[in-house]
Amino acid sequence: MNIAWLIVALLIVIVAQGIIYSKWGLRRITYQRDFTQKTVFEGEAIEMVDEIANYKLLPIPWLRLETKMSPHLVPQKEEEREEGEVFHRTLFSFFPYQKITRRHQLVGGKRGYYPLTTVAVTVGDVLGYSEEFDSFNAETAVTVYPKITNLDEIPLPSHSWLGDITVRRWIMEDPFLHAGVREYEQGDPLHTVNWKATARTQSLQVNKKDFTADHHLMIYVNFDVDEDIRMPMTELETMEKALTYAATLATYTIDQGIATGFGCNGYYVEPFVNSTDRIKPSVRVEPSASDGQKEFILDAIAKVKMDRSRNFRAFLEEDIEMGREDTDILIFTYQMTEKVAQQITRLQEQGNDVETVILASEEKRGEQHAS
Repeated sequence: MNIAWLIVALLIVIVAQGIIYSKWGLRRITYQRDFTQKTVFEGEAIEMVDEIANYKLLPIPWLRLETKMSPHLVPQKEEEREEGEVFHRTLFSFFPYQKITRRHQLVGGKRGYYPLTTVAVTVGDVLGYSEEFDSFNAETAVTVYPKITNLDEIPLPSHSWLGDITVRRWIMEDPFLHAGVREYEQGDPLHTVNWKATARTQSLQVNKKDFTADHHLMIYVNFDVDEDIRMPMTELETMEKALTYAATLATYTIDQGIATGFGCNGYYVEPFVNSTDRIKPSVRVEPSASDGQKEFILDAIAKVKMDRSRNFRAFLEEDIEMGREDTDILIFTYQMTEKVAQQITRLQEQGNDVETVILASEEKRGEQHAS
């Protein structure tokens, strides 16, 4: 009899604590998630921080967080990495009114924009009798910039090409661009004297002006392997390499003070473009040498979706129609078609200098030269 009553009492306790956790387990649970940095370069580490708190008297035996993540945001430790779709899981237990902060070391494995929106939360009782599920809004995102490679690895059209672009800046003196000081020469105006440098060197020094020109640089990536945009994209590794080249070159030229822009016939990932639009705007960042231009271009390249909004011939037509002129244009492309070559000729007739870098295999390049 005593054993029977003990079993009954035990069942009552099991059911009661299950009801309690079912009703109040998720109440007054708060959760926040963020990245310590909003941007990283491909291959760099980034820290994701979970902060969760139990603001009630009821302790929580166990609580599980589960969120779907891109396989390109991978744990820093290789043994923790998974293939394919990744579900990031974290287990907690709480005393009353306890807050826990947990940090996770990840690696930005591939160029892209990675938003995290919701997290699934599961709370269970002590004996595993019941579980309660809910989802919390925890919006955050990290942008992974493309990897910056060595400039010598880019197959530029000639060794002198980049030098020619730089030389075009040395055309007229710009009074707003300072390039250090130099010794006074006969005929230098008095207002250019740098008195601090003169006192320091004990010889008359004048401000040295930098030079500029109207020419700008646009770096384009052609996503076309086939001109029919209804066909799925191929040669994705080659296109990623082209974006890496574009990012590397833009970083270098902007550091040299050259007004640089970027464009491609793809489009931005969501939420930066409406997926329901039949024709999406192509990607085009106009040239600038401002302080934020380098980050602006890297951000644009990171958020490019590997898909096409239009074929490259139509992309170049946009430049022709807007009357682009006095621009140095470098195109990274898998191949050169007759229609694209015709558009390049029209751009040259408008006063632009256009160079191309063919990124196809050696076999493909040979076929194109032969034709």
